[in-house]
Amino acid sequence: MFGKRGSDGGNRTVPEFRGVATSPVAERTAQPTSAPSAGRHGEPARRNVEAPPLAPEAKKPAAPRERGENYYDTKSQVFSALIDTIDLSQLAKLEPDNAREEIRDIVNDIIAIKNFAMSISEQEELLEDICNDVLGYGPLEPLLARDDIADIMVNGSKNVYIEVAGKVEQTGIRFRDNQQLLNICQRIVSQVGRRVDESSPICDARLPDGSRVNVIAPPLAIDGAALTIRKFKKDKLTLDQLVKFGAISPEGAEVLKIIGRVRCNVVISGGTGSGKTTLLNCLTNYIDRDERIITCEDSAELQLQQPHVVRLETRPPNLEGEGQITMTDLVKNCLRMRPERIIVGEVRGPEVFDLLQAMNTGHDGSMGTIHSNSPRECLNRIESMIAMGGFTLPQRTVREIIVGSVDIIIQAARLRDGSRRITHVTEVLGMEGDVIITQDIVLYNIMGEDAQGKLLGKHVSTGVGRPRFWDRARYYNEEARLAIALESMEKQAG
Repeated sequence: MFGKRGSDGGNRTVPEFRGVATSPVAERTAQPTSAPSAGRHGEPARRNVEAPPLAPEAKKPAAPRERGENYYDTKSQVFSALIDTIDLSQLAKLEPDNAREEIRDIVNDIIAIKNFAMSISEQEELLEDICNDVLGYGPLEPLLARDDIADIMVNGSKNVYIEVAGKVEQTGIRFRDNQQLLNICQRIVSQVGRRVDESSPICDARLPDGSRVNVIAPPLAIDGAALTIRKFKKDKLTLDQLVKFGAISPEGAEVLKIIGRVRCNVVISGGTGSGKTTLLNCLTNYIDRDERIITCEDSAELQLQQPHVVRLETRPPNLEGEGQITMTDLVKNCLRMRPERIIVGEVRGPEVFDLLQAMNTGHDGSMGTIHSNSPRECLNRIESMIAMGGFTLPQRTVREIIVGSVDIIIQAARLRDGSRRITHVTEVLGMEGDVIITQDIVLYNIMGEDAQGKLLGKHVSTGVGRPRFWDRARYYNEEARLAIALESMEKQAG
């Protein structure tokens, strides 16, 4: 054991420990799921892959049982004794697995010395919890290990919610107190060089696997820090798996694959939680592997499988309010980096003008996502964001830039039953007077709902035989595939 500073931890308030190694355990023990893994990225031709369970009828992993106050009192006493016993500076030098074993040995000794009455299963839970507190993300660890969870929402130390199969449910998990929750938030954001405290209470960050993290701390969050994690699956989704989930029809997926392959400029539109980033990741699978791709994001969450990728990330200001790097700065700079495609994770402001300029000046196949509820509203938002940047251009000029830049708008939506669907694949055709003309290629029609309240619908063709990007598809020798997909959709609609 590491140098002991006392043989008995006593029964006192748990001190804060700030000298603990801040990196989480590299390999977490994942709980078993009810379906095999979904395969690797970059293999769109493989259609025999089983998708992870997302449907409501899929069997969920067992939820952790409710724990009483006695459990948390015991844990507090053991934790206090551990902090008095272990040398944290020496622990930080160990490999994560070795550090975990060392902690388990010491905790077992403490339980034996203090003669706590615990079953074997309770003792194992306590050992795992304390190891997670010291080395990982504390009570969040079992939730992060589950691959069926889409979102984790922590509202203060006592309320933790998760989203599973599109539905939000409360868990029995809780933190020791608000300070432990804030410590874990600080541990997460510090790994990507950011901070969250009273002077900077709002922070966007990411986990090592790319999962998106947002923290808002007191005094802005009144009842303790609010932590939101948008979890990424360990096995990344592909368009073929989205077909299995019903998000798009097989023929519609074929059209999307061709759109990604023939370097159409694409904007993915949708509301919060509609699956925009997932869809963007799926489309990038069909980019040629010899292309140079540069991604610009607020927090790096895109995970492209091509070998020639440069990932850029914005930077918040430092304590003195200096050193901020905005999305506009990144987009402007990446134009000097000889990109073939520019991918902007999420367009929120004036950087949309730079992205449009990139799309219109030889960087075909660029992509980005925008928050909006329909393709038409997406075009209006692009205009509004350009105006937000202080560009004093005539309205017609702005619309001509949009028409000359954007080829396809893909609309994603989260329906009221929690399912996610691609509802529109829309082309931007041109201008008639001062109005931008669009044309829907694929639409999702809701037909009704079943006895369980699950919405029933169908992806249909609008009868467009030759979309505007037909010539581009012919240039890439993809016109035959495109014709077959469109004809098949039209026959099914008939």
